[in-house]
Amino acid sequence: MSELKIKRIYEEASADDGYRILVDRLWPRGISKEKAQIDEWAKEIAPSDELRKWFHHEPEKFPEFRERYFLELQNNEEAAAFHEMIREKLKAGNVTLLFSAKDEACNNAVVLRDWLSGE
Repeated sequence: MSELKIKRIYEEASADDGYRILVDRLWPRGISKEKAQIDEWAKEIAPSDELRKWFHHEPEKFPEFRERYFLELQNNEEAAAFHEMIREKLKAGNVTLLFSAKDEACNNAVVLRDWLSGE
């Protein structure tokens, strides 16, 4: 069965990743397009600049960041199409949401995975 995964973009790509989607609004520092090996860059689904700057990767703000990002996704015209695309891609194999944050537990990809999974 296919799996929706998350992974730091700085980790090596693997065949197990399947379809690789960068879900950050900004391109990750120090990584070339070749090294990234992404299939798609879904910056339109990433948190707004305002929300990203407010959160500033402060773990204590993560619960509120999660709520605010969920709200942004609910109001994002691109989100429904993105969700449908993910469902279709998962029929063919794994999908990996890529992020650049150092914190692997408190970042937008974690929230996006939860949102896509209906959690």
